[in-house]
Amino acid sequence: MKKQEELKELSDKDLKERLEAESVALAQLKINHTITPLDDSGSIREKRRNIARLHTELRAREMKNKQ
Repeated sequence: MKKQEELKELSDKDLKERLEAESVALAQLKINHTITPLDDSGSIREKRRNIARLHTELRAREMKNKQ
């Protein structure tokens, strides 16, 4: 839950920048994993979850602004 609280403190611009960085990092992890299996394949799952958290926060803010 602490991660979600940290995301709520960030601005929209920071969230979008972090989302872009996480997406690039996930793509790179997937490429690396394809070439040579990662020691910790759970890092891919963690990146996906972080991306989902960012999307959730951005969507929540979008819905809040519509009201």
